[in-house]
Parts: sequence; C-alpha cells; structure tokens
Amino acid sequence: MKNFSKSVLFSSFLTIFLFASSSYAQNCANYNFANSIRSYTTCHTLPVLNSFLHWSYHQSNHTVDIAYRHTGVTTSNWIAWALNLGTGQMLGAQCLVALSNSSGQIQAYTSPISSTDYGTTLQEGPLSFAVPRMEAEFTNNEMIIYATIQLPSGRTSFTHVWQYGDVSGTTPRAHVTSGDNLRSFGSIDFASGTSVDTGSTSGGSRDRNRNIHGVLNVVSWGILMPLGAIIARYLKVFKGANPAWFYLHVTCQASAYIVGVAGWGTGLKLGSDSVGVQHNVHRNIGITLFVFGTLQIFALLLRPKPEHKYRFYWNIYHYLTGYSVIILSIINIFEGFSILDPEERWRRAYIGVLIFFGACVAFLEPYTWYVVLKRKGQSTTTPASDKYRPGHVHAANGSNGRANGYDA
Repeated sequence: MKNFSKSVLFSSFLTIFLFASSSYAQNCANYNFANSIRSYTTCHTLPVLNSFLHWSYHQSNHTVDIAYRHTGVTTSNWIAWALNLGTGQMLGAQCLVALSNSSGQIQAYTSPISSTDYGTTLQEGPLSFAVPRMEAEFTNNEMIIYATIQLPSGRTSFTHVWQYGDVSGTTPRAHVTSGDNLRSFGSIDFASGTSVDTGSTSGGSRDRNRNIHGVLNVVSWGILMPLGAIIARYLKVFKGANPAWFYLHVTCQASAYIVGVAGWGTGLKLGSDSVGVQHNVHRNIGITLFVFGTLQIFALLLRPKPEHKYRFYWNIYHYLTGYSVIILSIINIFEGFSILDPEERWRRAYIGVLIFFGACVAFLEPYTWYVVLKRKGQSTTTPASDKYRPGHVHAANGSNGRANGYDA
C-alpha cells in the first residue's frame, strides 16, 4: 500500500510537470486574441525580443494573414516586422510598423528600407508587394500588428526581421545595435509553416568574435603598448639595464603591433558581418591606431644612430606617435566597452590596470629625475669622446632622447 501511494504521488507530479511544460510550449498557439474572429493556423514563438508571429496562408490567392505580437513594450516604443525579398536582413527590408501617433492612437503603416542606406527613420512609404489590410492595437504592454500581405508570385519562403526601439515625439529612433537586437531575423516559409531562427543561432558566433576582438585589442594596444613605453622611459636611466631595456621595449611594442593587427582584422570582419550596424567613432580611431602603429614599426626600421644629425627629429617623431597611440588606445578601448557592454568586472579590471600603470609613472617619474639630476651634479664635465657612450645620460630627464624620454 505504501509503495502504491508513492507510485500515485510520483505519477501525479509527473503529470503536473508534463502538463505545465506542454502549456508553456504551446503558449503561442493557445493565445486568445481580443477579437474572437481572428484565428491563425500557424504560430511561432520568435527566439528574441519577446515576440510572436501568427499567420494563415491562403493558397487560392497567394496571400497570408499575419499577426505580429511584441510584448513588454509601452506607447513610447515602436515595433516593426518585415520581409526581405533579397538576401539581406535590414537592408532592403519591407516593414510593417506600429507606434503611437500624435493623437495617442496606435498607428500602423508600411515603410520600405533602402537596399543601400542604413540611415532609415522608418518613414511611411509603399512596399514592393501589396498590403491590402493593416491595423494595430496596444493593450497590457503588448503591441500587435495585423496585416494581409499579397506575397510575390512564385514564392512562399523569405527572410523575416523583427525589431523595436524608442520613439522621439512621433519619430522612431534607432534601435539598440547589440545583443538580441542583432539576432532578430530568420527564415520563414508561409506555405509549409516552417521557421528557422538563423539570427539566434549565428548570434553566438558573432558574440564570440566580438569578445575575441575586444581581448586582442585590450591586451595589445591597451596593455603591451603602455608597458613598452614605461620600460623605455624609465629603465634606460639605470646603467645596469642597458641594453636590456631596449630589447624589452622592442619586444613589447612589436608584440603589441602584431596582436593589435589581429584585433584590427577581426574588427574588419565583424564590420562586414554586421550589416546595418555602424560604430563610426570606434572604427575611425581603430584605423588611426593601425596607421600610427605601422608608422612606429617604420620608425624602428629607420632608426638613425644616436650621433646622427637627424636623431633629434626622429626622437620627436617617435615620441609624439608613440604617446598618441597610447592615448587613442585607451579612448578606443572604452568605446569598445560601451559597444560590447560586457560585465562590469571587465571594465573595472582594465581600470585597475590603468591605475597600476599610473602608480608606476607617479613613482618612477620623480625618482628617475632625481637619479638623472644627481648624476649630472656628480659629473659637471664630460669628455667629448664619451658624449654618446651607451648608457651615458647627458641631459635632463626626457631631453634629446638618450636620457629618460620615450625613445628607443
């Protein structure tokens, strides 16, 4: 009897679990529209952005009735669902848009996006296919677009895109260009009732590439490059560090450049794969860093001897280019943090690295000045033959390259 009771209890829990799981899985299909006349034969829970698509395909006239639902929004948001008749996603998309108009009513309209211009404001305009009926409603933080679409002849399978963003007045503002907002696309076949979430499956690979891009650039431009500069500026003051400081400096800078070029290359690949996404400031600084970094490599190859008459001008060039790279690197890394939006601990970790570098500079700068001035006081005259002797410091800290400046 006791075993029987346990079996009944287990069966009850299993039945409740299966029923709850089934109810959750069929949440989309079991949705009841406010207007009981509306019914659809197929429904798909879209993988991102709290969205659902219901449709019924009519083979007789090659039309499809759709209801696109987006939950968790307010009247300060716009929503859009689109078909793309080409091979793109956002570019060339034929959109159905809904938002709250100036009178506070939910307005539905069509908006075509150019196949060449990302800068859309979702202005109203005709689509490349007919939309005989379209309306929208908003209730309980859910906005729904209802429409009948005349599908292009001979086709039932398309790329579809869904999106949402904020409204400024009655004008749609640009949507977020990261996370789920970049995964909201897939392929759909209205006749067979199949839908493939290509955006969500490719999103993991894109995020992985973004992370690789970020790590490569933080390590190269953000850590190795400043470390190489600190080595060159401060270790050269100590006679016992010559010529080790030079080889350490070159190793850091060359490694930073190689890893940085790899990071720059992944950035170019991300840009080509992220259609419709532009980060102009981050991209332009990245290009500038690559150019300046390449100039530093040429500086190493064209480095004149210490006694050469052009060495003074080479030092200025090397100094200005090097510190420009470091400043731009730090700025661009924080631009990257804003775009990638990682966990706060990663931003704090890099800030910690910068604080460490700053502490090193705060200690070493006055100390090396003290060493240089003390050495100068001990030897007020130096034979001309010793003027350019390796390891000899013949000027104040940072003067003419062979003292304590950013010079290799």
